[in-house]
Amino acid sequence: MNVIYHLGLYLFNFLLFIGKPFNKRAKLWIKGRQGIYDQIAGKLMENERRMWIHAASLGEFEQGRPVIEEIKKQSPHLKIVLTFFSPSGYEIRKDYPHVDYVFYLPLDTSANAKKFINLLKPEFVIFIKYEFWPNFLNTLKNRRIPTFLISAIFRKDQVFFHWYGKWYRKILESFTWFFVQNEESKTLLNQIGYQNITISGDTRFDRVSEIAQQVKSFPVIEKFAKDHYVIILGSSWKADEDILWDYINNESNNIRFIIAPHEIHESNILRIIKNISKKTIRYSQALESMVNEYEILIIDNIGMLSSIYQYGTVAYIGGGFGSGIHNILEPATFGLPVLFGPDYHKFQEAIDLIEQGGAFEVSSKTMVTEKLEKLFIDEKYCKEAGNICRKYVGDKKGATYVITEHIQSYLK
Repeated sequence: MNVIYHLGLYLFNFLLFIGKPFNKRAKLWIKGRQGIYDQIAGKLMENERRMWIHAASLGEFEQGRPVIEEIKKQSPHLKIVLTFFSPSGYEIRKDYPHVDYVFYLPLDTSANAKKFINLLKPEFVIFIKYEFWPNFLNTLKNRRIPTFLISAIFRKDQVFFHWYGKWYRKILESFTWFFVQNEESKTLLNQIGYQNITISGDTRFDRVSEIAQQVKSFPVIEKFAKDHYVIILGSSWKADEDILWDYINNESNNIRFIIAPHEIHESNILRIIKNISKKTIRYSQALESMVNEYEILIIDNIGMLSSIYQYGTVAYIGGGFGSGIHNILEPATFGLPVLFGPDYHKFQEAIDLIEQGGAFEVSSKTMVTEKLEKLFIDEKYCKEAGNICRKYVGDKKGATYVITEHIQSYLK
């Protein structure tokens, strides 16, 4: 199995290399790792105490962010090294101010793992949610460096819990402690012999609550939304938008729409505009003095969405017709009822909020129209659904404290 794993790694690297002229992400992946050890050696200072935190991409980083910032606050003497596997995380957070160093994670070969850890010399390590790199983890275990998996969630269909998963189960031995999101994850780990587990919950609840408390204001959007019901399409994809166009174009009540697509490149923005028959403007071109003349506002930048939900009445979150829904906790913390497509079953918060009546699955034009009409016709129903969402987020806060208290005991 070890031989197969390494062959797969080299094949993956080869495919990225030949694909880099045609794929921006592949190009960034390869380019970001060129001379990586010289980059690291040239930036690290002597006689530093370091911790290493690894996130696959931007979503995992956001889960780990509250823990990073709390540890930095409690232990400012520690230098924090943050690594990413994906360019989508690195390129957006390479200048993140609450860590001291940001690097790409080298390919997970045995030689790379030893060289990387020799340079970093971390006192302890945090992996976020789903990252299981056998060579890095085995090297950390052999060096007896405390290694934690935080905001983890395990499901019975994962390879660890099948008869053929022995090699993968052994990878888990490298973790000093597991901080899992729910009871099911703990039970599954117990069944394969692991007891070093704490049910801490999900740090994203702490993060979105912090966003709501420190929310940014946008005068242009405030003027656009004033005295109107507002539907916000957050991180939408084409498949999401396709079931909404009829409602958006034919809705005649006092409703405005803010569309924040997942992809903001020019061709996608133009595609969206082409599908709209109402008066539309991009945020980058909108002026506070005239934005009230428009019915549709398109957010053509990255970084605003989490604060924009404060201006909404209802949120539709994209991704439910693809690999999975995007962040529904951001609108939920502001008390917005949330709609999304049918691919949500890997997200416990979506399952919970559907059961409680704060969120709704929609998979067709008819379903989304019926649900939106009900929410806007029955104001009490809409408000109750939003309150369910807000309470759900509030009740689930606290994971950051549980995790950082445990990790601090290792530092002491």
